[in-house]
Amino acid sequence: MKLVVAIVQEKDSTKLQNQLNHQKIIATQLATKGGFLKAKNITYLIGIEDQRVKEVLDTIKEVCQARSQYVTPPINLVGSISDTSYPVEVQVGGATVMVLPMDNFYHF
Repeated sequence: MKLVVAIVQEKDSTKLQNQLNHQKIIATQLATKGGFLKAKNITYLIGIEDQRVKEVLDTIKEVCQARSQYVTPPINLVGSISDTSYPVEVQVGGATVMVLPMDNFYHF
């Protein structure tokens, strides 16, 4: 058994959850927040058999595509002649996934 921990952008979470349900993959969702962009994320905890890990990873990769977005960083530089920040292009979306070994799995 493995524990798949997947952190995805909130915009991708509904589509991912629907796809996981369709494949009969049970996942627990936790609402989380990113540090840099302060964006809402969903962290999925998925206990899965070893032979289905690739299926889960392929599903996450297919659904959670990275994309570019412009954001205005909330940074004020000391000594700056302007109080405004300029938008910068950042990559958002996609998924951060960790696969961990799991000794035991119980469902009561």
